[in-house]
Amino acid sequence: MSQSSETPANPRPDRSPASDPPPPASLHSTAGGSAFGAERLPGGAGRANALPRYVQLSELLIRDIAAGRLADGERLPPEREMAAALGIAVGTLRKALAVLTRKGLLERVQGSGNYVRHRAVTDSVYAFFRLELPEGGGLPSARVLSLAQLRKPADLPPFGTDTAAHRIRRLRYLDRVPIAMEEIWLDAGAAPELRAEALGDSLYHHYRRLLGLWITRAEDRLSLAPMPGWSDPLLAPSGAPAGYIERISWDQRGRSVEFSRTWFHADRARYVARIG
Repeated sequence: MSQSSETPANPRPDRSPASDPPPPASLHSTAGGSAFGAERLPGGAGRANALPRYVQLSELLIRDIAAGRLADGERLPPEREMAAALGIAVGTLRKALAVLTRKGLLERVQGSGNYVRHRAVTDSVYAFFRLELPEGGGLPSARVLSLAQLRKPADLPPFGTDTAAHRIRRLRYLDRVPIAMEEIWLDAGAAPELRAEALGDSLYHHYRRLLGLWITRAEDRLSLAPMPGWSDPLLAPSGAPAGYIERISWDQRGRSVEFSRTWFHADRARYVARIG
């Protein structure tokens, strides 16, 4: 397959409620605790291909619960107060809470409130995303920097069936904080065509929705490496020391279809793998 020119992208988370339950989670930032504020959700709710606002919020809460920022049995703030703090409609908040209830992460007690329940969740949008804020959790988002279909470089490990791949470069955020540079190579045999304007915050969600491609397994290898030459100054200068992740991902048919490398700012993010 012939090489094509690079296309710049557009700029830009069992116990019953105690008789004397803990106080509601804070609406504001607290050390070691969760916070509910509009600054934690990505800006521009109307961004092309952004996840629906209620999905963004449910994913934020899923990740905060997994990280322990929301304790088991903790009562969430009253819905109207929580919605106002997040800058969203009460109906949007209730849709997000309904997602958590279906996943067993929330118990809604009539006349008492909404109580957090800790359990493992493997079917969230960001189930494979391992970077978290130092305090835990954080909602991922991304800005696509470029997309190109290229012949696979010699320094990539073997993956896929084609000699070409789509290279996607992105700046990753958690709660709007820049945390990582990301370079993804998706085998052209698994996806003949990709468009930068169609890519959203979650590539795996995009793969499922538009390509019929489910990432079901991944292997990560961690080390240290300097930031790449194309590092965004919002994150760190080129050559600055960084945490480094190499990943190979397999689809529902057992094919290795994707290779990625991520350089992350170790003061802004942590790689977290929870076992058991």
